[in-house]
Amino acid sequence: MADHGLPTPAVLAKRRETLLRIAIPLLVVASLVILWQILVSASGVPQYILPGPGAVAKALVSDWGTLAPALWVTTKITMSALALALIGGAGMAIFLVQSRWIETAFYPIAVILQVTPIVAIAPLILIYAPSTQVALLICAFLVAFFPILSNMVQGLKSVDHNLLNLFDLYGASRLQTLIYLKLPASLPYFMTGLKIGGGLSLIAAVVAEFAAGSAGAGSGLAFRLLEAQYRLNIPRLFAALILLSVLGVVIFAITSFLSWLSLHRWHESSLRREN
Repeated sequence: MADHGLPTPAVLAKRRETLLRIAIPLLVVASLVILWQILVSASGVPQYILPGPGAVAKALVSDWGTLAPALWVTTKITMSALALALIGGAGMAIFLVQSRWIETAFYPIAVILQVTPIVAIAPLILIYAPSTQVALLICAFLVAFFPILSNMVQGLKSVDHNLLNLFDLYGASRLQTLIYLKLPASLPYFMTGLKIGGGLSLIAAVVAEFAAGSAGAGSGLAFRLLEAQYRLNIPRLFAALILLSVLGVVIFAITSFLSWLSLHRWHESSLRREN
């Protein structure tokens, strides 16, 4: 702060930059919505083909009692799958890097699970899972699991060899080397996997529900999308799509914030340049 209690030019510039980072995306979105309304009004397209933003907003409010429980179901499946993928991916990565032979034996299985389309595995999972919700959770977990595993393995193997030699020189145990060197060094890679896995878990939850064809009161937003399509209720379809997009943005914001929170004090990728 300046001598008279006024913000310094550097503080003002930082505030201006923060304000622009928030305002510019909002202005772009608002402009696109206005353009959408103008195009719909000018072309005279019927609402059952392309509704305007006003009709979509009205559907969002009037159908909230139907869409909100579906949003909650999709959110629960997505966040549960992401949490399981975090635990499973990080744990499996630590297990794989313990030995080159362990990695050689088990890593191909993870690759096979990743490259096989989830829509092809979903029927089998639906047969063996005790319920549809569990099947959806397994499908979402399988998709979110591999990016976290792959990034975590890469991070654990990217530790500076000089630091590894230093830990060996001082007689550190394998557990101490893991806790005090490898895990902190792999944190940026883990956070990258977290951000990728967050988006993929939502996509997988929706795709799995499409594949499962689940219906009823306990269904997620994917079923509401299909239901709106079959009934030609296009405003509700757009409203469900908007809710899915908002959920994806919220997940990305949370994972990005966690990444910033863990890295902004020490890692080059999050530090602000001084020149």
